[in-house]
Amino acid sequence: MRKLLTIIAIAACTAASAQKFNHFSTTEKAVWQQGKNLSMSKKAGAQPALDVKGNEQGHTFKAWGTCFNELDLDAISLLGEKEQQEVMRRLFAPDGDLRFTRGRLTMNANDYSRAWYSCDTVAGDFQLRYFNIEHDKQNVIRLIRMAQRYQPNLTFWMSPWCPPAWMKINNDYPVVSSQFNKQPKEKDYLLFDGIGEINEDEVKMAGQQKGKFPYRLAVQNYMIQDPRYLQAYADMFCKFIELYAKENIPIDMVMYQNEAYSYTPYPGCAWTADGTITFNRDYLIPTLRKKMPNVKAYIGTFNTNRKEYVEKIIDGLKNDVQGVGLQWEGRDNIKALRQRYPDMHFISSESECGNGSMDWRAGEHTFHLLCDYIGNGCDEYYIWNFILCDNGRSPWGWSQDALIQVDSKTKKHRYTAEFYAVKHFANLIPAGSKVIAYKSREENNGVAVIAFVRPDKKRVVIAGNFTDKSRMTTAKIGNKYLNIPTQPHSFNTCVEAK
Repeated sequence: MRKLLTIIAIAACTAASAQKFNHFSTTEKAVWQQGKNLSMSKKAGAQPALDVKGNEQGHTFKAWGTCFNELDLDAISLLGEKEQQEVMRRLFAPDGDLRFTRGRLTMNANDYSRAWYSCDTVAGDFQLRYFNIEHDKQNVIRLIRMAQRYQPNLTFWMSPWCPPAWMKINNDYPVVSSQFNKQPKEKDYLLFDGIGEINEDEVKMAGQQKGKFPYRLAVQNYMIQDPRYLQAYADMFCKFIELYAKENIPIDMVMYQNEAYSYTPYPGCAWTADGTITFNRDYLIPTLRKKMPNVKAYIGTFNTNRKEYVEKIIDGLKNDVQGVGLQWEGRDNIKALRQRYPDMHFISSESECGNGSMDWRAGEHTFHLLCDYIGNGCDEYYIWNFILCDNGRSPWGWSQDALIQVDSKTKKHRYTAEFYAVKHFANLIPAGSKVIAYKSREENNGVAVIAFVRPDKKRVVIAGNFTDKSRMTTAKIGNKYLNIPTQPHSFNTCVEAK
């Protein structure tokens, strides 16, 4: 009898110590559902998508972040005080849903500002006597204050979309003319030296190209290449950081330009490879070292899949920059760039913005991007707009998605599928987690799978089923199997329950 009781006790202890995972799932109709705990099994429920042996080095994930734009402020301002606090708590609080700790800023206006503005409108002000952030204090900084209430340790990085107009060869904020700006059409010849057609909507096709993006490269820099202009522009970066620091907004990293390869009707600036190298190597980086030695320089944001072109720029700056920002078509080259530059940090500098549908399909696309950027080596991930009105239409005619949608008529808000796509990562993957294995949806018949080890040693497996059928998704961990039942078109996160 005593022997039988001993056997039962041992069996009970063994069962209790069996490795279990909490399973969270989201579908279009049922978000963030916690299902039954999953136990590791000795048998595979399907051909393993991942084989985690336990000795993988992986790469360390550093931060989740988002961008701060004027149209986000306009959207959240439509909500009542209680709703505003709820939104910011869920986005930024350490115990909230998304737990953002980083923010991205722009110097001067971007395409989700209300209209064009710059921090210095006085042509020839090389001494920056009139440089100021008064516009920001009334707008974007108000939005930052709302976030800092819930995450006082927010840190930031910045990149301009466009220099002050007087610093550009076309003396205007866009690159190409459009019904949404006032640039004369005859100035469009500057981009390709008058050769070939210019399509103002080409940028809207970013992420959908079947060839190289852009289909043609600018023949000259839109930033004036006179040393006085280049040095004054470098000084502007430091002045901007200094003035923001006085507002208790710490900026610890910069990139010289957002999307130098989007030839835009909204604020933008085309650069050549040689111009990019010259400005960063001879002006921006030396000026940062002298005036802001604690501020890191990354190169980007690269929104082009022209790998040789990108490599030329990084090769010219690899001893001076610490990382690379990739977005849109830049994602095509992550694997190759990481192999070529193993000591560089790579970040997803801006999640793709969609078309304003804010539907399930948009959420699935963001989930796919999260898997692909992080699985292939990016150690920071940034969302673009976190809250927008209606269909997210910009002053330049582009409708885009957001994590939260506000109905401008009813003043009500809802959390979109994209919000939950991000939650399946950011809620359970803290900074310091190791990315140890990844299989893309293209490699695994429509189901993406990515595995992490957190700083607390708990393992996390995230799976996205992009197919129309239920699928058993299996990860081999050591000599056992985690079998994850995934519904059609679902997000799934399994975190070890120790």
